[in-house]
Amino acid sequence: MRIIFATGNRDKLREIEEIMDGSGIGILSMKDAGIEGEADENGSTFEENALQKALYVYEKNGKKPDDYIMADDSGLEIDALNKEPGVLSARYMGKDTSYHEKNMNLISRLEGVPDEKRTARFVCAIAVVFPDGSYKVIRETMEGRIGYSEAGENGFGYDPIFYLPEYRKTSAQIEPEEKNKISHRGKALRRVCREVF
Repeated sequence: MRIIFATGNRDKLREIEEIMDGSGIGILSMKDAGIEGEADENGSTFEENALQKALYVYEKNGKKPDDYIMADDSGLEIDALNKEPGVLSARYMGKDTSYHEKNMNLISRLEGVPDEKRTARFVCAIAVVFPDGSYKVIRETMEGRIGYSEAGENGFGYDPIFYLPEYRKTSAQIEPEEKNKISHRGKALRRVCREVF
């Protein structure tokens, strides 16, 4: 049995490997499996986009009988901004815009918004396509707030502005091992291990 994870994002793949370490399940990237290209991500939900990516790799991989395909779609929802950036999190302000610029833009758009209304969540939907073409999609979240400045060197993307009140730190300030226990992606991957494998 092989699992091919439909991502080219090295940061995300590293985090997935850390979370699944000890599960006994080996993960191949698309590149490792010799699969190129990208799926269209035009769904209106994280679930739809994750499934689009997984089915794209399933087809490209030739529907091999021993291969399971996994894909995730994840992002940030900010309640005061009508759940933006949402499914467009990776493409918000353009794919080539740095996350520092994206983070500063979101903070400036929340100027004057009090703590209790700065609620936000990271969402992760993981799709698993089985060798026979059937599939399962799982969704998990990590709740928090948007901070007033960037803080922390761990993590990536929007982590430096995602404040976790119970830790009094951003998700970029807590240790990766701790973050993986509570993160949207950690929760979703552990559910996949329990419910699928």
